[in-house]
Amino acid sequence: MKVVLFCGGLGTRIREYSESIPKPMIPIGHQPILWHVMQYYSQYGHRDFVLCLGYKANVVKDYFLNYKQATNSDCVVSHFGKKVELLGDRPADWRVSLVDTGIWRNIGQRLLAVRHLVQDEDIFLANYSDGLTDAPLPEMIDRFKRSDNVGCFVAIHPPITFHLADFDQDGVVCQMRASQESEIWINGGYFIFRKEIFDYIQEGDELVVQPFKRLIERRKLMAYRYEGFWRAMDTLRDRQVLEEMIERGDMPWQMSRQFAAAVGS
Repeated sequence: MKVVLFCGGLGTRIREYSESIPKPMIPIGHQPILWHVMQYYSQYGHRDFVLCLGYKANVVKDYFLNYKQATNSDCVVSHFGKKVELLGDRPADWRVSLVDTGIWRNIGQRLLAVRHLVQDEDIFLANYSDGLTDAPLPEMIDRFKRSDNVGCFVAIHPPITFHLADFDQDGVVCQMRASQESEIWINGGYFIFRKEIFDYIQEGDELVVQPFKRLIERRKLMAYRYEGFWRAMDTLRDRQVLEEMIERGDMPWQMSRQFAAAVGS
């Protein structure tokens, strides 16, 4: 399946980085978070990507035009750097379409701008490109295929705990409870769509506003509830959490190499 990645936003909530690079290119570890998102899909065999670019599109293009797999793999260098041999299994090859969809377009309009690149796909995947998860993608896809829904998204509990207050009309508090103990679910930014999604998007529409409202009215939108690992990188604190996980070698969004090879074979 093709994977549409939305990479054109301004990333205003993490401006310390996004003033110089687009949000998906902010590094965690030695690679941008976009690379980690692509690795997640790649390990399940989905390696044909469509990147919807916008803000600082040239930064993303330069990254892929100058991409060297040896920087991410064990290798042997000889002939004064002119010859490079990769050690172990060769990484999976990616096909990456880099499409400048404009700076000010919203997510819905970016998706419309690349419609021609997924028009032959009965089902395709999409992602905000700023969050990581270990959600079981094959199970999610299988459940979606067995339904007659047009869209699906991963629904998760907010990862940051806050306290919910229930009170009466006079402001007297009846109870307080942690958000993790509530039935609050939010959109996790991992999507599956049938090509019919384009019938629900009109000029100017934001994806999860008007189109999703139309899907809901027709009972064609499903949520895949997931209570495992999920973390978006909205703030510097979020980035720090992901950095610390990588430093510990704790990367639940990556399968073992052996399992990834088995899935991709």
